[in-house]
Amino acid sequence: MNVVYLDNNATTRIAPEVLDAMMPYLTGDYGNPSSMHSFGGRVAPVVEEARGHAARLIGASPDEIIFTSCGTESDNTAIRSALAVNPDKRHIVTSRVEHPAVRELCLFLARNDYRVTEVPVDSKGRLDMDAYRESLTDDTALVTLMWANNETGVIFPVEEAAGIARERGIPVHTDAVQAVGKVPMDADSSGVDMLSLSGHKLHAPKGIGVLYVRKGTRFAPFLIGGHQESERRAGTENVPYIAGLGKACELALEHLPDMNGRVRRLRDKLEQEITARIPHVKINGDTENRLPNTANISFEYVEGESILLMMNEYGICASSGSACTSGSLQPSHVMLAMGVPFTMAHGSIRFSLSIYSEEAEIDFVVDKLVDIITTLRAMSPFWNNDSRPAAGR
Repeated sequence: MNVVYLDNNATTRIAPEVLDAMMPYLTGDYGNPSSMHSFGGRVAPVVEEARGHAARLIGASPDEIIFTSCGTESDNTAIRSALAVNPDKRHIVTSRVEHPAVRELCLFLARNDYRVTEVPVDSKGRLDMDAYRESLTDDTALVTLMWANNETGVIFPVEEAAGIARERGIPVHTDAVQAVGKVPMDADSSGVDMLSLSGHKLHAPKGIGVLYVRKGTRFAPFLIGGHQESERRAGTENVPYIAGLGKACELALEHLPDMNGRVRRLRDKLEQEITARIPHVKINGDTENRLPNTANISFEYVEGESILLMMNEYGICASSGSACTSGSLQPSHVMLAMGVPFTMAHGSIRFSLSIYSEEAEIDFVVDKLVDIITTLRAMSPFWNNDSRPAAGR
């Protein structure tokens, strides 16, 4: 059975070019780049080349790039660093729809004598900027807002939010894990002080990430030990994965036009065909300002887990929210924050495409979904109830 993979916001396949870039440093050139001998030292330029590729992708300088193990480490490092360098301030501003890598840490800090303000979003998942402005105080140690939502693809006005915070001297971190490689980005002009990205969201392997730290930003390392990463992140450099990430960043920059052209059109076709052929569906999020690869669709009177299980029988891979919260029977906190009705929130499916997605796959998914939703609704006591809405949208 062929796999139709539309879960790229959870993780992506490793690009063949990325694997090729990694292999020499998994076999022959296995030296430690911090070694004094030439065998180890000759891999050090590979790390710096990758640093340059990552910097160019996000619009930064190479010396502002710190390699980490993943997006979660980058997020944790940024948030904990801001609090460490501002020990007298006990307030954090974030949003109600953050990824668990940020949200769960903020909830942990709220249980440990920090005050956390979660800025609300509207029914389209857009940040309430008036509430954001009002949330900032003289006690605010950090603003941490995602660049784009992992479930809906909605893009936040990060640059505007950063400008407002900077006027008050408040540092800003953005979790840009879902946005990097999908939309053009310039960290330097964005105004953010720290930015997180993760390799496995852009066709590099799992286990490698980046934290951007703007020049002049006060910074406290999360991992302390050796002198690696200019003493900003201890631990022997993961050279093969860093090389892979560098190649992935280079490819992502090349593929930006394809992502925002062909992939966007495939995403739009998926939505248009589903809404035309299946009644009582809803596109979640701001359809005018979102990532080009992401579609979040609610199917009323059907549970998302049932849809996923039946799609899986056809080899179709999607998700009902963040992969980090899979297994939960509760509706997504993102859907709840947007006020999506309960009958819709439970039936929300996220489809996320990549540069490897093809039109034939979209046609296949739509055809199978028509049958799946028809079958599941026939089994639903809510759909069979006499009070259910008439057919149509």
